Amino acid sequence: MTSTNLKITIDGSTGSAAPYEQLRAQIADRARSGKLPAGFKLPTVRGLAEELGLAANTVAKAYRALEADGVIETRGRHGTFVAAAEGASREAAAAAQAFAERAHRLGLTEAEALSAAADALRARFAAC
Repeated sequence: MTSTNLKITIDGSTGSAAPYEQLRAQIADRARSGKLPAGFKLPTVRGLAEELGLAANTVAKAYRALEADGVIETRGRHGTFVAAAEGASREAAAAAQAFAERAHRLGLTEAEALSAAADALRARFAAC
């Protein structure tokens, strides 16, 4: 069972860790390593459960443990996101996520969105 979006693999063989623990550990490791950056939106509990072939309660248990550890945060109906370590980083990640969503809605390619963000950053920091 593998998640294509998160690159999570659950080993169902005898002797392996419980599925929720495998999921928790893999998301935590990817968040700490930066493979899942701060502000990255995680799939819904149901969506990830379906993708991995797990019960929704299993994914919910992993998400609860990750939230208790400060690895992820739930923002009500907006979804679940990888948490930032510090306040400024958290705010920057939220702004970046909002920009990414807006750029996507506008139909920009990733390259166009990155170019627009880089231009705005250069203009702002050149003024300092």
